[in-house]
This record gives sequence, structure tokens and C-alpha cells, in this order.
Amino acid sequence: MRVYHERLSVPISWWLGGLFTVLTFGSIVWGGFSLLIGLVVYVGLLAGLAVLLLPYGQVSIEVTDGQLRAGKLRVPLAETGEVRALDQKQAQAMRGPRADPAAALLLRPYLHEAVYVASLDDNDPPYWLIATRRPAELADAIENSRTPAAADGTAVG
Repeated sequence: MRVYHERLSVPISWWLGGLFTVLTFGSIVWGGFSLLIGLVVYVGLLAGLAVLLLPYGQVSIEVTDGQLRAGKLRVPLAETGEVRALDQKQAQAMRGPRADPAAALLLRPYLHEAVYVASLDDNDPPYWLIATRRPAELADAIENSRTPAAADGTAVG
């Protein structure tokens, strides 16, 4: 059963900025050539924009069946400890000055809030920092989906 799902899609402003760049650059490249060349230039540049932005916005976060999935990351919730929703300042500190180089990060520059998930397994990174649009909901979903033994921060098993 899926408890939480979020796709980290690229914001419209990125698409509009990319479209403006394509139109500007396409006009510069097209100058002096035929209409067919201009059409090929614009189509090629728009395809390039789509190739860059579509995969970047396909990453999703799910809490389902006792597991956290964030991009390529797969973590059994029984192996997680403390979970905290971070506001913009806290998330910025965890991405910057307070960051651990061994941590697992799923960040997007257009998402300013995140969720901190501590690890109980010594073989895993010390924590996961996951950017999200709804940090409180994600943190609650993780907390509510863990087994009672894992929810108190002790290792299961």
C-alpha cells in the first residue's frame, strides 16, 4: 500500500526560461538561413531542452510497504532512526556547512525544504537528506509506516 507519493517535477519557470533561451539562441543561429534550417534549429533546441529537463523532473519519492524510495535510493523503514522535517534554513545548513560527505542526498535546487532521515545500519550512509515540497507530510508518512519497534529508534532484528 502506498502511503506517500511525490514527483519532484521541474517548475514551470525552468521550462519558460529554457524556452526563452531556445528562442533567443535559435534566432541567433537561424539568422541568414532558410526557413527550413530555422525550423530544424528550433526543433533541435526544443528537443535538447526536453532531454535535459524531463528526466531531471521524473524523480519520485514514495513511502510504501515499509520502505522509503527516493530516486534510486531504497531504504527499509525498519533501518531508519530519527526523522525530521526541515525548513529552508535547516535544510540549507544540512546541504552546506553541517553536511556529512558520507550522507545520501536527493536534492533539487528548486526545492528549499527537506526531510532528514537518520540511519540505524552501520553499512548505510549516516543519514538521508531528501528534498521535498511537503516535508511535514513525508516525515509523518515515514513515522507512521514504520513498525512499532523501529519507530522508537531501536534496531529491528
